[in-house]
Amino acid sequence: MGALDGLKVLDLSRILAGPYCTQMLADLGAEVWKIEPPKGDDTRTWGPPFLSGLQPPSSALEGEGGRGDEGASPRTEPYSQKGQSPRWTLASEGESAYYLSCNRGKKSVVVNLKDPRGQQIVQELARQADVLVENYKTGDLARYGLDYASLARLNPGLIYLSITGYGQTGPRAQEPGYDVAVQGLCGIMSVTGEPEGPPMRVPVAWIDLMTGMNGAVAVLAALQERSRSGLGQHLDLALFDVGLAAMVNLAQSYLVTQQLPERLGNAHPQIVPYGAFAASDGWFMLTVGNDEQYRRVCEATEHPELWDDERFQTNAGRVTHRAELLPRLEAILRTRPRREWLERFTQAGVPVTPVNNLAEAFAEPQAQARGMRQEVAHPTLGAIPLIGSPLSHLSRTPARAQGHPPLLGEHTRAVLAGVLGYTPEQIQHLIDAGVVKVAS
Repeated sequence: MGALDGLKVLDLSRILAGPYCTQMLADLGAEVWKIEPPKGDDTRTWGPPFLSGLQPPSSALEGEGGRGDEGASPRTEPYSQKGQSPRWTLASEGESAYYLSCNRGKKSVVVNLKDPRGQQIVQELARQADVLVENYKTGDLARYGLDYASLARLNPGLIYLSITGYGQTGPRAQEPGYDVAVQGLCGIMSVTGEPEGPPMRVPVAWIDLMTGMNGAVAVLAALQERSRSGLGQHLDLALFDVGLAAMVNLAQSYLVTQQLPERLGNAHPQIVPYGAFAASDGWFMLTVGNDEQYRRVCEATEHPELWDDERFQTNAGRVTHRAELLPRLEAILRTRPRREWLERFTQAGVPVTPVNNLAEAFAEPQAQARGMRQEVAHPTLGAIPLIGSPLSHLSRTPARAQGHPPLLGEHTRAVLAGVLGYTPEQIQHLIDAGVVKVAS
């Protein structure tokens, strides 16, 4: 049983911030009902790469296996241990890698919210949910009677998380929010990149991911408070707020000095030496956190003069005189291969790592020991690899993949019947009317 076993989450979010939040909750044991429009979550079409099945599934989509069948226990161990093999190939359409990255363990229910009968279905689910997560533009769900005020009347204990670009208040409240736009607005792009280069965004959707994590923390805090008061609440979370807060030391330095931080590439504004350095055959990260570690760097490089110089014996001095120190250190480090520097600095007790690509990162023995690559059973693709959860090492209730990222509408019948008590005839009528959709 997961730490959140028994928690019911109604997920009306799309793209990344909301789905990442609800995937974290699912990994921890919550049951997540992912409400999708007939066309599906936008990220289902974001690719390539796409995964496509090579042969029909070995069992029905809703019944034998997966989470469409109440009480079923999903298989999350590597298929290779069971004599199974993948049934997928890369294709021009199918299940997108983007979608697969943030939707495991959920139940996909397709509902047309433009139809009053679809709105009623979501309202009925909200009566039974503990948490609702949505990332519609501010005010949009009020048109469907699915805003916090409307649903709180039906379920006063509902924790309702709204994720928007700029929050429910302020002059930008009505604007749509996208990670890259907010990266530009919050200041991160002004300090990312080489000193003489253009502003650069962080390649992954950095603010979306942090907003998802902040959302999960906010939900858990609200649930703890509900255990005392019995009441839910509205959680107003904005990508802009998260991005600005995440500037941490750079933002705080600006507030106290009114001086703008500069772009330093891979260097650190307040620690030297700290960043990427080139060996004779590759790059590595050297992260010197204190003066003793710097002394050991000078010993490991066999250049004691870099320590004897009083300008470099304190971190403050090295930051002040980085222009004098770094070119000398860089020239020394270029004289030997990376492997030798990794061995020397490791033996000296100085934090050092290679600059890996993703193939090298997943091949790291540490990644394997920590289970950061997992395989789960998928009804049409066989065994698929997924990124592991960093929360999988709780001693009694570790996070685990509760099931595969669902097919579009894979659990529509199961949720309508098992949660809301709809009869097969009622469900078929809704399908025929285009109010709901099931996996084909």
